[in-house]
Amino acid sequence: MRIRSVLAALAAGSLLVACSTPDDDPVITGPGSVTPRADTGFTVAATGDVLIHPALTDQATVDGGGTRDYRPLLAGIADDVSGADLGICHLETPLAPEEGPFEGYPEFSAPPEIADALAATGYDDCSTASNHTIDQGTDGVDRTLDELDEAGIKHTGSARTEQEADTPLVLDVHGVKVGHVSYTFGFNGKKLPSGKQWVSNTLDADAVLEEARAARAAGAEVVIASLHWGTEYQHEPTSSQRGIAEQVLSDPAVDLIIGHHAHVVQPMEKIGGKWVAYGLGNSIARHEEPRGITEEGLLGRFHFTRSGQGWTVDRAEYVPTVIDLGPPIRLRTADDPGLDPERAAEAVARTDEVVLSLGAGGAGLARG
Repeated sequence: MRIRSVLAALAAGSLLVACSTPDDDPVITGPGSVTPRADTGFTVAATGDVLIHPALTDQATVDGGGTRDYRPLLAGIADDVSGADLGICHLETPLAPEEGPFEGYPEFSAPPEIADALAATGYDDCSTASNHTIDQGTDGVDRTLDELDEAGIKHTGSARTEQEADTPLVLDVHGVKVGHVSYTFGFNGKKLPSGKQWVSNTLDADAVLEEARAARAAGAEVVIASLHWGTEYQHEPTSSQRGIAEQVLSDPAVDLIIGHHAHVVQPMEKIGGKWVAYGLGNSIARHEEPRGITEEGLLGRFHFTRSGQGWTVDRAEYVPTVIDLGPPIRLRTADDPGLDPERAAEAVARTDEVVLSLGAGGAGLARG
């Protein structure tokens, strides 16, 4: 039994709040004054890989009393995600039909109810280009995007038609037009279908910039790039990651890079006045062999403000997260009182060391 109708209504309400226009959503900034929301800036919250291993589905089935309910797994970050003006997730795994079959690594096929849970958590938009995007072929791509549509979540990175692939995603965030593009380094040796290379975006700095410019031409004032890159289980960004970040952020078309794929936290860095989060780690996952570092992640929070040069990030923060393997399995922020204090301290210390290793603290990054 699906919980679609209730959750879709909740998601629609969340999306309305996140994307309402300034005329509909004025902000009182002082006695007797009303300022459009866009003039006060807006906040983006982004998280790491949503990687639905079978153990998570087992937990969701227990939580749902026999039906699959992933909301309790994600509830620990719901306030942080829904509290932002724009919540961005990275859905790494393709979605299966409601009746399955459901598969884990190496070729994922996840239950569709995860889309409902992402909407209920407060996400407005998900990137979908990853090395697992075409695990289930074009049917898997189609199902995934159909489910996100039903849940009220926008998406970018993969496409059902060439026209959809050629149409940049531009969101209305309190009257500010925000573009979002998504690219992946590859597909685990699989080839994109002949004549349908548009099914998913393959990472190339020039391609990222080309789509970002198309989003600008479509009205975007800010463009965010989600990049699936790097080396799994390695905290240090590769020379390729750093080179692509330099090229992309040196161009005025892109304002922020959000990275995924390594399944561990990677540093954040300011390049030319713009931020790159090389890797946000796992948001929710349950690897066959947990490593400790694979259960640690980040929620990146970026506040954009209007300046003479356009929109810039004037406040950047990171919130350490931990996948508490329980039982029950729960995603928690590191300051959650439900998390073992020793585990929390270990995660925060390691996360701080990695995230700040390229000098981000001196550039203004703070732990949120």
